[in-house]
Amino acid sequence: MNNTTRIDIQRFINDSPFSRYQWLILALCFITVAIDGFDTAIIAFIASDLVQEWGVQKADLGPVMSAALVGLAVGALTAGPLADRIGRKKVLVLSIFIFGSFSLLTAFATSLNSLALLRFLTGLGLGAAMPNAATLMSEYAPERRRALLVNLMFVGFPIGSSMGGFISAWLIPHFGWQSVLILGGVMPLMLAAVLIFLLPESARFLVVHNKPQAQIAAILKRIAPLAQNPYFVLNETGQPENEVKSAIGVIFSPRYVVGTVMLCLTYFMGLLIFYMLTSWLPLLIRETGASLREASVITALFPLGGGIGVLIIGALMDRLNANKVVAIGYLLTGVFVCLIGFATSSLVLMGIAVFIAGTIMNGAQSSMPALAAGFYPTHGRATGVAWMLGIGRFGGILGAFSGALLLEHQLSFRTIFMLLAIPAVLSALALMIKYRASRQPDDPRLAKAVQKA
Repeated sequence: MNNTTRIDIQRFINDSPFSRYQWLILALCFITVAIDGFDTAIIAFIASDLVQEWGVQKADLGPVMSAALVGLAVGALTAGPLADRIGRKKVLVLSIFIFGSFSLLTAFATSLNSLALLRFLTGLGLGAAMPNAATLMSEYAPERRRALLVNLMFVGFPIGSSMGGFISAWLIPHFGWQSVLILGGVMPLMLAAVLIFLLPESARFLVVHNKPQAQIAAILKRIAPLAQNPYFVLNETGQPENEVKSAIGVIFSPRYVVGTVMLCLTYFMGLLIFYMLTSWLPLLIRETGASLREASVITALFPLGGGIGVLIIGALMDRLNANKVVAIGYLLTGVFVCLIGFATSSLVLMGIAVFIAGTIMNGAQSSMPALAAGFYPTHGRATGVAWMLGIGRFGGILGAFSGALLLEHQLSFRTIFMLLAIPAVLSALALMIKYRASRQPDDPRLAKAVQKA
């Protein structure tokens, strides 16, 4: 040990230029999230053809549509603790293999019940993939650019979803709806094989779990040259050494419990807004007297600027207080969602309000994994991110069903959008509570080492 050079991994990553190897990790995680987006949205692309070919009612597809969302939640909740125990890469590759395999099997479904079951099993893999991709990317990112890089990775999700629509429009008329599911199965299976050989395990995870120093050095020397006889350590604030290190125990420990609850509440409320709008906005706009074409065009504006919002908020998070930046994003979302309700006199103004609300909403919501990844220590990071995403999925399920409840009570267009602004305000308040709580660590020894996030 006398001849060794102690190297703190995060400081090493912070001080080194962003290397080609880190760009490769980003590209692989980006592709993972893009294929995740494709397979998550795939049921929407084939729904109309299923109705025609199987002779079922549109309402009969409700359980099929929601099955994957339930699977996404369950997959995220279980994958996080597993990744903190056995590794991010192993769980990520396994999750991609799972959703690829079941997507492939879904192409051979013969009934709505079998289709719903297979979509649920596909969702298990989809829900496990995204939080682990976010965790792995965050652990190879320098702190000064972490939010921007993780957010850049998440741009892959809407791109994958959108590309799925274009690909389906060409494939289905030529080869049938099964071809889209086959493609949605083959692509992740090929990706899983590539990740086995090209994607590294998190170096931070390897240090925390006392893996061989040579294994860690083999990874980090691809980022930057290493000193002679390096000995890798990880200096980070977190649980004191004498406390239990189980991942769930970490995120619900006195130091992190308030932040955990507030992150979950924020993501829950955000997905409630997102799925309420994406599921019911066309119908709500039609209620104002707009044509089907006009309603479709205005609705399409909601996700259009998502990539721009993600990158802008990510860049601001790296320069300013991340909690405040995202909280302001949710507040602005509430303002512009509310304005949609007051724009019934002009479809142009309504379209502008929808576009701005969607840009900010997608930016704030997609920034949450980066915010969570920066909040938790290594031994609880995958679990913290995954539980936030998993619990948040139930907000998406509630949002998808809440539109029917609002319409049933015959609320006005303006009232509905004013009510939708409430979850956005609650999200902002939750993040400020998290910020205030994180500034007051329960352990005085950590008071000077509070994380920015």
